[in-house]
Formats: sequence, C-alpha cells, structure tokens
Amino acid sequence: MTGRGEALTTLREPNFRFYFLSRLVNGAGSTMAGVALAFAVLEVSDSPSALGIVLAAESIPLVLFLLAGGVIADRFGRTLVLQVCNVAAGLIQLTVAGLVVSGTAQVWQLVVLSALAGTAMAISFPAMASVMPQLVPRDQLQPANVLMSMQRGTLNVIGPTIGGVLVVTVGPGWALGVDGLTYLAAAALLLLVKIPAPPPRAEDASMVAELREGWRYFRATTWLWVIVVAFGVLNALHSAFNTLGPVMAVRTDIGEAGWGLILSAGAVGLLVTTVVMLRVPLQRPLLWGMLGCALYGIPMLVLGLHPHLVAVMVASFVGSIGIEVFSLGWSLAMQEHVPDEMLSRAYSYDALGSFVAIPVGQLAVGPLGAVFGVREVLLVCGVAYGVICLATLGSRSVRDLQRAQDRVGVS
Repeated sequence: MTGRGEALTTLREPNFRFYFLSRLVNGAGSTMAGVALAFAVLEVSDSPSALGIVLAAESIPLVLFLLAGGVIADRFGRTLVLQVCNVAAGLIQLTVAGLVVSGTAQVWQLVVLSALAGTAMAISFPAMASVMPQLVPRDQLQPANVLMSMQRGTLNVIGPTIGGVLVVTVGPGWALGVDGLTYLAAAALLLLVKIPAPPPRAEDASMVAELREGWRYFRATTWLWVIVVAFGVLNALHSAFNTLGPVMAVRTDIGEAGWGLILSAGAVGLLVTTVVMLRVPLQRPLLWGMLGCALYGIPMLVLGLHPHLVAVMVASFVGSIGIEVFSLGWSLAMQEHVPDEMLSRAYSYDALGSFVAIPVGQLAVGPLGAVFGVREVLLVCGVAYGVICLATLGSRSVRDLQRAQDRVGVS
C-alpha cells in the first residue's frame, strides 16, 4: 500500500478522523494565539518583564500538574479529559479576549488566567499524547502519527502568519477570541469520538497510589527512563539554539530576516520528513530515533563553526529531519509497548523529566555565552547534544527495541 493509501485508510477510521479534525481546529487557533497573546500583553503594558511574567505563569503550572494529568487521564478517560480541558481553555481564552477588547485588562488578570490555562494544558497533555492507540488499529499507528505531525508542521508554518495578520487588522483581543472559539469547536468534535471508558479503579486507589504505580513502571522500564533522562539534558542544551541563535544572527550577516529563514527551513524539513515517513516503515524506532535526534545538534555546530545563512539553513533543515524521525519513533515506542492503562502516566513522567530542565538551560546559556563566547557555547552544546544522543544507544533496551505490531490492539 502506498503512503497516501495508508493515510486515507487511517482517515477512514471515524474516531481518528474526528480527533484529527478536532486537533486541526484547535491547533489552528493555538498557533495564532502565541502571536496574539504577546501583543495583547504589550498592549496592556509595554514592559518586556510583564510579558515574561505572563508567559511564566502559564509554563510553571504546565510542569507542576503534569503528573496529576497522567493519573486523571488514565482514571477518567482521555477523550473526556480533553473535552473538559478544551472547554475550560476556551472559556479562559474568551475571558482574556473580552478583557483586552474592552480595554479593562490588567497584567495581574492576565497572569491569573495564564496560570489557569497552563493548568488545563498540563492536565490535557498526557491524555492527548496517549489517546492514539484507542483511535486506530496498531498497524495504523505510524501513518496516524505521521498525519498528526504533518498537521502540526503545516499549522506551525501558516498559523503565526495568520495570527500576525489578525493582530494588525482586528487587534490581539479579537485574535484571542478566535482561539477561544476554536477550543470550544474542538471539544464539540471530540463528542463524536467514541472509545470505551477505562475500567473502574479499585475504590481505595488514591491519586498518590496511582502516581507510585506509574513511577514503579517508569523506573522498571529501562528504555523509557534512559531516553527521558537524556532529554532532560538534551532539551537544556538545545535551548542554546533558541536563545543564542538570534544573538548570532544579529552579530553576523545572517540578520533578523535570515533567522526567520532558518526557522522556516526547519519547518520545511519537518514537513518533508512526514511525507517520507508515510512510505517508510520505521523498525527499531528508538535506534533510528536517537540516530536522527543526533542530527538536531548540527544547527548549533554550524552556528559555532560557520555562521553563514545558507549553511545554517541547510543545517536547520537536516536537524529537523532528524528530530521528526525521533518524534515518530518515540510515539511508536510508547504507544506500542506501554500498557494502555499506564500510558497517560508514562507520558506524564516523560514530559516532566523532559521539560523540567528547559528553563535551566534558558537561564544558563546567556551568562555562559557572555563569559566564554556565544560561538563557543553553541559549539560545546552542539557536540554534547550529539554525544548524549549516541550514548543512549549504549543501552541494549534502547537500540534493540522492536515494533510491536503483532500485539493486540485496543478495541
């Protein structure tokens, strides 16, 4: 079967089709909202620190409540959690929009509402990450995940541009209002997704007990904790690209416009890879995933060694190919090998371990660049990134993990 044929077969699954449409609507609003929120805050206060506070107010609950989100999703059902969180996020965003449009918004109000939005996002993330095995048969997991990646990549290319146009033409408040409505529309589409409710839990099963159960599984599954520990460091290292890359762009001939082209080249790399992976079966998903992930350090290496526009664009394109292969491989490993009743909790421990060090990297690379040099820090981070990716393959459980298509799927 061709890649296109597999994709069409996957979209014929009613549950996946309605979930795909729900995420499409939701994602369209969310990719626009990032631009709109920044300008909405700056419209209320022209202080850059105010924007930082509002963004942090969303990201801190995202880390704090991830583990709770995993337990809630495994206990109450993933589509129900997604529906409730989408409705909550939509109402929060519409409240923000109303305050901004009416001209009555204050920074403290945006901070509180952003914290509530971050909480909803944290609770929904494990459910969103783990719902796929309940939507499609096991042999369709690869095309289903590729289609979702293709959707994300497309929206990431066009969404911010549309958001910018809305901000200029109708204002950031109205753009945020559109995002709020997309959350509600996404929740309505999820009503059409029909999957079995999770089996009832023991009456004495507390949230703490279920967290401990998830931790025991996480600790006992070598390939899982090895990759999560690695990404705790890898994500901190890669923050050098996002933090010091723009500095290099300003200091060299790359320039601000060139930095935009570099990011666009990466987005194109992601999209190209999704098309290829519709046709190429990914066996041994973590072996190829971590080999691909090592390529994600190349843009930092090139910025450190040869910071010229075309070279960095090519590196960004190649690096994005690699990280998309890893993303697919990781999704397949989790969805095929982690028991369904444990999957949301496994994803919550994964996200917590992977995300928690990102702020550390963001705060550290700037001072390190000032002391040791921006190019030098980028070069060290790029080398360390590749070394850590390859080092994970020293674990047999990582490099030898096979696809599990012969396992019984979830009805």
